[in-house]
Amino acid sequence: MHTSSMDKMKAFRDKYLEAKKNNHIVILDIGAQEVHVNGSYKPLFSDQKNWKYQGADMVPGNNVDIVLTDPYDWSQIKSNSVDVVISGQAFEHIEYFWITMLEIARVLKPGGLCCIVAPSSGYEHRYPVDCWRFYPDGFSALAKYAKLDVLESYTQWEDSPLYDEHTNCWHDSALIAQKTRAFGIRDALRHFLIQLSRKL
Repeated sequence: MHTSSMDKMKAFRDKYLEAKKNNHIVILDIGAQEVHVNGSYKPLFSDQKNWKYQGADMVPGNNVDIVLTDPYDWSQIKSNSVDVVISGQAFEHIEYFWITMLEIARVLKPGGLCCIVAPSSGYEHRYPVDCWRFYPDGFSALAKYAKLDVLESYTQWEDSPLYDEHTNCWHDSALIAQKTRAFGIRDALRHFLIQLSRKL
């Protein structure tokens, strides 16, 4: 996990979760496998005794508590059950990320927050594929598609003196969005039809 990504997630935690530090909250990290040293957001969220951090990924590994069998159908995770969903440096590797975003919206509780960090530039890094780059308008559109309210959507457009060349090359984008209503029957039907169309 490069430094600028960690810094953006820390800024989200400090701004949006500081008031919840004494609350019991469940935090789900999508694409959580720690591939490199210092490759996890877990230290940012595991220092509060009332917070339950869970890492989810497609394969078992370090920092993975939930192994998803399908990136687009998280049957292991109940609807309206998670307070915060975070993800960093994963969305560029998800072929149909808009379906994954619907799963994020589904599992979030009403009032729940998500924070997604992904590059807007940088070299190809397949794991196992590298499909996308993200801009603020794209992230905002993605949140609206999933019926989440956009709180922030931004990109680090310029190189920062705080980071080295490897970190600056990604010019990370970040989306912070909130779910304001429960996942209901209409949402379930939409979700079912999207899942069905993907399998046909």
